[in-house]
Amino acid sequence: MTPRPRPRLPAWTSTLTWKAAVFITLMCCGLAALLGGLVHGAMTHQTVTTAREKALGKLERVIKEYETGGRTARGEGIDPVGLPADLRALAVSGKRGTAVGEHRGRSAMWAAAPADHDTAIAVSVDFTGSERTIAELDRAILGSSGLAIGGTLVIGAFGVTRITRRLHQTAQVARRITAGDLDARVEDSARSRDEVAAVSRALDTMAASLQAKLEAEQRFTADVAHELRTPLTGLIAAAELLPPGRPAELVRDRVRAMRALTEDLLEISRLETRSERAELDSYDLAEVAARTIRASGTDTALTVLSSPQVETDRRRLDRILGNLIANAHKHGAAPVTVTVDGPTLTVTDAGPGYPAYLLTCGPQRFRTEGMNKGHGLGLTIASGQARTLGATLTFRNREAGGAEARVTLPAPAVREAGAPPRRRDAPPVPGSAAPPAH
Repeated sequence: MTPRPRPRLPAWTSTLTWKAAVFITLMCCGLAALLGGLVHGAMTHQTVTTAREKALGKLERVIKEYETGGRTARGEGIDPVGLPADLRALAVSGKRGTAVGEHRGRSAMWAAAPADHDTAIAVSVDFTGSERTIAELDRAILGSSGLAIGGTLVIGAFGVTRITRRLHQTAQVARRITAGDLDARVEDSARSRDEVAAVSRALDTMAASLQAKLEAEQRFTADVAHELRTPLTGLIAAAELLPPGRPAELVRDRVRAMRALTEDLLEISRLETRSERAELDSYDLAEVAARTIRASGTDTALTVLSSPQVETDRRRLDRILGNLIANAHKHGAAPVTVTVDGPTLTVTDAGPGYPAYLLTCGPQRFRTEGMNKGHGLGLTIASGQARTLGATLTFRNREAGGAEARVTLPAPAVREAGAPPRRRDAPPVPGSAAPPAH
């Protein structure tokens, strides 16, 4: 049996402000009802007791006058008109009692006692004033409760909103740090040492520590790559002097591989330090794709659905597309296809697809799980260049099998005729966490 899905509450019910407002309202209403009930009960009991004592005192005087043969006033005496039937029955049974009823169309407190021959002697006192007092008290209780609830809600909403505003600010800074802005800080100015301030300080401390570690890593990578250049230059020159033969070819091949690795590390270092700037100009996207495929020297098919003019940095776009094509041939399987559809370039292959960690954590240097060779630098560079261009680079595994990389270029900005190419600053670059790549 399929379980029934739980009903989803409106989005506003999930916010702390609304939850706190509802909680405060319920608590205030409950407290107001409790206090109002206690005050109403106490005042009503006191008022009714006073009226009852007054009626019983009057009854004593009437009984004495009746026993001495005196005359009673209208509405007093034996079985007067308006005497409640229940109170008369109680008096006929031999007991005294009181009850609220009516006399001459007005509220009255009746008091009755037994008389001769199954009759009752009774009197009444006006109860209208007492009822008016109780009604005015109830109105006062309701009014004061409403004012108290409203005031508590205003004060509570102010306090809760202040806390939630600080929490939202902390969450926003955390999202900025996740997006790569390691300079973002909460800097909670609240003087109180509450839990929100503790969380804000912990986030600022974590961001500062993370920034220091990433900057140290970037400096180390750049320094290592830069220092390797000098011995590599000498090694390349020495390799060219080796006599022809298989050993010399192997040495030259490894030296070229080490040189490419060093250049990749330098490029990654520049991308991570946000020092790269894009030189934008207008190009036909299909022509750029065809040129990159020819330069790659691979058997890659090109499909053009629509080819607009795009404003981009061709050198960087060549680098992105070239790395995607090389990655597809190295880690995927033929056929490899590049599709141009509007401002989007899609590279597909028929290989095993991307490793799971790439789809969740993004490309990471020198992490090559699920790959038979390589250093994990190609798509890290592609992701960094895409961010410099302001493009979106996404990766997924196709249901039919194989991997798919999609580059979507930003919409072209309006540029005056004859104006020089613009420079686009690279957006914030996350430290080691980049968009998923292969």
